[in-house]
Amino acid sequence: MYTSYRIIILFIFSLLILKTSNSMFKTRLIMLACLALAVLASCNSKEKARMPKQFTAEQLYNNLSVGAAGFSADESKILVDNNATGIYNVFELNIADTTYKPLTHSKKESFFAVDYLPGSSKYIYSADQGGNENSHLYLANQADTLVRDITPWPNSANSFAGWSADKKAMYVTSNQRDPKFFDIWKLDTLTWKPTLLYQNNEGLDPAGVSKSERYIALVKSITTDKNELYLYDQKTKTSKRLSNDNEATWNPAGFEKNDSIMYYTTNDGSEFSYLVKYHINSGKAEKIFEDKWDVAGMSLSENEKYHTIFVNEDGKNKILLFDHATGKTVSLPEIKDGDVLGVTISPSEKKLLLTVGSSTSPANLYLYEIENKTLKQLTSTLNPEVDRNDLVQAEVVRFKSFDGLEIPAIYYKPLQADKKNKVGALVYVHGGPGGQSRVGFSKDIQYLVNHGYAVLAVNNRGSSGYGKSFYKMDNRDHSNGDLKDCIYGKKWLASQDYIDSTAIGILGGSYGGCMVLGALAFHPDEFKVGVDLFGVANWLRTLRSIPPYWESFRKALYEEMGDPNTADSVRLKNISPLFNYQKITKPLLVFQGANDVRVLPVESDEIVAGVKKNGVPVEYVVYPDEGHGFTKKANQVTTAKRIIQFLDKYLRAKPQAAS
Repeated sequence: MYTSYRIIILFIFSLLILKTSNSMFKTRLIMLACLALAVLASCNSKEKARMPKQFTAEQLYNNLSVGAAGFSADESKILVDNNATGIYNVFELNIADTTYKPLTHSKKESFFAVDYLPGSSKYIYSADQGGNENSHLYLANQADTLVRDITPWPNSANSFAGWSADKKAMYVTSNQRDPKFFDIWKLDTLTWKPTLLYQNNEGLDPAGVSKSERYIALVKSITTDKNELYLYDQKTKTSKRLSNDNEATWNPAGFEKNDSIMYYTTNDGSEFSYLVKYHINSGKAEKIFEDKWDVAGMSLSENEKYHTIFVNEDGKNKILLFDHATGKTVSLPEIKDGDVLGVTISPSEKKLLLTVGSSTSPANLYLYEIENKTLKQLTSTLNPEVDRNDLVQAEVVRFKSFDGLEIPAIYYKPLQADKKNKVGALVYVHGGPGGQSRVGFSKDIQYLVNHGYAVLAVNNRGSSGYGKSFYKMDNRDHSNGDLKDCIYGKKWLASQDYIDSTAIGILGGSYGGCMVLGALAFHPDEFKVGVDLFGVANWLRTLRSIPPYWESFRKALYEEMGDPNTADSVRLKNISPLFNYQKITKPLLVFQGANDVRVLPVESDEIVAGVKKNGVPVEYVVYPDEGHGFTKKANQVTTAKRIIQFLDKYLRAKPQAAS
């Protein structure tokens, strides 16, 4: 309708402009035409407010979260995990009829699919205990209930690192030898006997093995803005440094089969990362792909017929498919309102498994047949009781901060919000330091927005994805500039005529939870309430209690945050909310996992106890079966309900009954 009106207006004004000879009158007609179009566009762009159907937490959280691991030997099935049972279990998805076959039946721990054992219906999955992050790898057989821990090393963290070229062995990174360092182990798939392939004595991070096993890519963290890239030669037992002394990051992306080419991404000499092709024999490095955003990585298909490139484009994924030999792009199917989050190319290189997300639906799996260009949706993850039209599409917005710096954010405006029905709002702060809020489905945010709270997910200075200058702007300045960005996000919210400026709170998890506590302690008059999910309260303790397997990253984190064992401890104490709890005067809701190894439960215990001394309303929820983040659906539902009840009681100007 808008397009047809625009054409009519343009036609009428163009006739008048052409027929008049008076230059002044002609100028006025042009101005009037522009004004008319602007008014019409404004009317069209602002959808009339309406009350959406409001969903219960049970409805909005009763979706499927699906992760794809790999194709079966005949490429007729896909190994996946989903949370249909309330926690994650492993399933086999039949491509022909899209039915699920349950393979595991865990009721306590989440099991995550890794891959099929090559040439077999057996499969590998990963699991830890209660969120303690000491994951082990397990081999299971569909024909019986026997399960084998193939990484049976106590108190170790183990991760799948790929298959050997002949598919007769599996690579695993593990800290079983030394809790601080991850080695590469090679497990024979007949006996599962481990052989040490690479012993890590220097705190490097193994990041890839070439097909012949001659070369191993290694990275070393220097700071959070700088690392080093090495190529280790197993034959000569020597390492070659591929990085330089510039402040840049270097990340391996993969090897070609003939051991002559390695790919990596770097932002050396650039604000954003680009893709490099490194010729191992000659030592020549050539830039082969760049974008105006970060190239997040690339991957090669089984026989190197295709490669994919991943770009982090303004908080949203962009995935490109190329013919590897020619470098020509191969078209991917267009999926309406879809954001391709991942691509798995089948071993035959005839099929693509696409993971496609949206801000109004959990990610779904699609199968694309490359030769005949057919697309088939394999999953339907959104609860059928939830109408996508009653959810809100995320919008990328930007606002000016205290120093004029432009801050990006992901915004969700409630459908019911307008001047006559003003709504409360929340500034949402992502984890980190160095994380990023992205366009995509968040049941947590959608539940808040559906119940009448606008949400602004701020990508404060120090967030990734917006160039390395922006990324390092919070170094040694935490709880200052980055926190002020959140406050100016609040000011942007308050300037919207449909927001109740007296009812704006702040919510965040992990580092974002620390920002919540910091906002209430250091700027006590800015936000009406705070919701803290496992946030850091005492930086001195958190930095000193870093898990041993983070050893390679510990010094880099100290470089960014400060070393708690030096004079930096003074500043770290000053910015720790725990030592400023007496300044917190606004209602606070805190959530914590009892098995969290990143932010210890004592962090939340002590901040809650401290704020209670102020006579301030404090609510505290601890989950005995969770770690750093909550994976069990029942706990997620409880969290959502408690947040809405808390906000309706303390934030909303005119309290309404929660669903």
